[in-house]
Amino acid sequence: MVEQLFPNVNWDKMWQAAYETVYMTMMSTVITFILGLAIGIVLFLTSPHQLWANKTVNFITGSLVNIFRSIPFVILIILLIPFTLFVVGTMRGTNAALPALIVGAAPFYARMVLIALREIDKGVIEAARSMGAKTSTIIFKVLIPESLPALISGITVTAIALVGYTAMAGIVGAGGLGQLAFIDGFQRDRNDVVQIATILILVIVFALQWIGDVITTKVDKR
Repeated sequence: MVEQLFPNVNWDKMWQAAYETVYMTMMSTVITFILGLAIGIVLFLTSPHQLWANKTVNFITGSLVNIFRSIPFVILIILLIPFTLFVVGTMRGTNAALPALIVGAAPFYARMVLIALREIDKGVIEAARSMGAKTSTIIFKVLIPESLPALISGITVTAIALVGYTAMAGIVGAGGLGQLAFIDGFQRDRNDVVQIATILILVIVFALQWIGDVITTKVDKR
């Protein structure tokens, strides 16, 4: 029955492509969370009246974030070809897509982290400072716990955006559902391949949103 409805779909290739999309999304999301969180914290702490207040560092970091999050992802992939070849050694495959995915998403998430940190009650931070808490203590005991629901919501949005990025990366040889839909589907005029690839991408997106919502609800103590 399924074979009759979707005669051109090679299900082994489809499931492999789905795995590649999930792999690229998960790997890049984890690294983006760590890197984006670090950059966001630096942006927050180097802003005026904060612990590491430094106009120069804040300006340079903020400018780099704005530059990289403003570059269209397809162009970013091209710009990062030398870096990708240096790090991975090839431009093809799922691992080759990770540098561009991370560089494209981390600045976006860093801004979301900054927004989340700015929403923290200043009195909580001042109370910790007045008690002589170290900067590391303030970061891990105050900033991150107080902003955790917003941080989870932000990384959920970023992960969903990364699914779309993987589809674009697939067009230039990264693998995944994007590449399968483009090469086996669009270029060969096989609409059923495109349809199934699209459905699987939607399933991944809905799953990510559901997981993010569940975790956000659990960590939100308000």
